[in-house]
Amino acid sequence: MSVMDWPHDLLSLDDWINLPETPEYQVEVVEGVLLVAPRPLPFHQRVVARLAVLMDELLADDYSALNEVEMVLFATPLTVRVPDVLVAPTSLVETNPPRFDAGAVPLVVEVLSDGTRRTDQVTKFSEYAEAGIEHYWIVDLDPPVSMITYRLIDGDYENFGEFSGVAELEFAGTPLTIDLNALTARRAQRP
Repeated sequence: MSVMDWPHDLLSLDDWINLPETPEYQVEVVEGVLLVAPRPLPFHQRVVARLAVLMDELLADDYSALNEVEMVLFATPLTVRVPDVLVAPTSLVETNPPRFDAGAVPLVVEVLSDGTRRTDQVTKFSEYAEAGIEHYWIVDLDPPVSMITYRLIDGDYENFGEFSGVAELEFAGTPLTIDLNALTARRAQRP
């Protein structure tokens, strides 16, 4: 698909659904406008996959962690993001929806990369807060690998902890221990 074939008006959800898939690009919609970027590099993708699997294993059975699924933040004007990792109720995940409504997503994790750093730290930070996502965690792969966790308090995110090495976290009453260095290791740590 060439740029000339892309829509020239603000997109609705129906327009978004009817767009052809583009596996070579990461595509999101921000206030009705297509946002197209190159796919993240393999190192970033490996970290995201490991983090999603680890979180899914650690979460209570009531929640599931998924990587790179669509999430509708706002219907009008349409904003659809594809977070690196999102956590949703397992009962909802098992219905296999094509995308999640932000109101059903209590936790989103973004892994910074060269092309997303400002978007993740500024734009998505405010979008996710406005959409009411209670927890927003940001992983920075620059050495030393680190994570900042935010929690929504009275409509604004407040810093709930900064970690490097091992992050001792809690989500929905469940303790989560995430070895941040293991996310970037050549081979994942085996128990």
